[in-house]
Amino acid sequence: MKSGSRLEKVLAAGHFAVTAEIGPPKSCDPGVIRRHGERLRGYADAFNVTDNQTAIARLSSVAGSAILAGMGLEPVMQMTCRDRNRIGLQSDLLGAAALGIKNVLCLTGDHQSFGNHPEAKNVYDLDSIQLIRTLKDMRDEGRFLCGDEMKVRPAIFIGCAANPFADPFEFRVARLEKKAAAGADFVQTQCVLDIERFRQFMELAEKRGLTRRVHIMAGVMPIKSGRMARYMQKNVAGMMVPEEVCLRLEQSEDLKQTAVELVVEQIQAVRQIPGVAGVHIMAVAWEEIVPIIVERAGLYPRPAVPDEQPAG
Repeated sequence: MKSGSRLEKVLAAGHFAVTAEIGPPKSCDPGVIRRHGERLRGYADAFNVTDNQTAIARLSSVAGSAILAGMGLEPVMQMTCRDRNRIGLQSDLLGAAALGIKNVLCLTGDHQSFGNHPEAKNVYDLDSIQLIRTLKDMRDEGRFLCGDEMKVRPAIFIGCAANPFADPFEFRVARLEKKAAAGADFVQTQCVLDIERFRQFMELAEKRGLTRRVHIMAGVMPIKSGRMARYMQKNVAGMMVPEEVCLRLEQSEDLKQTAVELVVEQIQAVRQIPGVAGVHIMAVAWEEIVPIIVERAGLYPRPAVPDEQPAG
């Protein structure tokens, strides 16, 4: 075990893992994190805390993750390369480890032009692959990027993201292979709506031995409306939304029910694909729907792991 995290133990034991996402507020109110954490307790193995997602300033992922850890829940702290240089990134990793945070997801980060501070200067001192390597060296070698040694190493489980749907398609697996070589332990993919395209991605990943080197978790997302589905279909790069999904939502008389049905079907489909180790549920600003999805997908209760009582 690299970190002793619950997520690592669940994946190492061969259980089908579940992670969910908690978005920090655009304020310093810790109650938002606590309410979401209590609502989702027992329904996922770990909870992603986003890092200024969509380039909008929010409560920091370090603080949000620390709040969840203090509640006895396991966070996956997201770290983006957009806002900090290598000094700040390494410092935040040490701070997170000191606060008991055991999972870190390394991301490039949405460009600032997508957010409400488009005039902000980005950093991108490191890219996500370099950040993964930096954290691995800190953990395994006890060494900073500059080569200096540290007395106490951070015990962390290192994650990365992958987009199976961006072009060129073949490059997606090659890029994931670079992240695995840099030191990633687990992967959370972009939202999977086109099952056949994802199946092809997983076949290529398996041929290159990636499913034996990293734990690949398929991203799923409940979509609130047909209008949202159409927007994603036409305007979101790297997002493939099948026509069937749009039509079912547009023709639905109960959008919440249809959204749940679609995600449950997607979870059942990806579970049948060799090499898929779990799902990451991205219920953006809709956290309360996660327990319904997990229960109807047959993923509740979550399995117990060594030195832990059953979740629930």
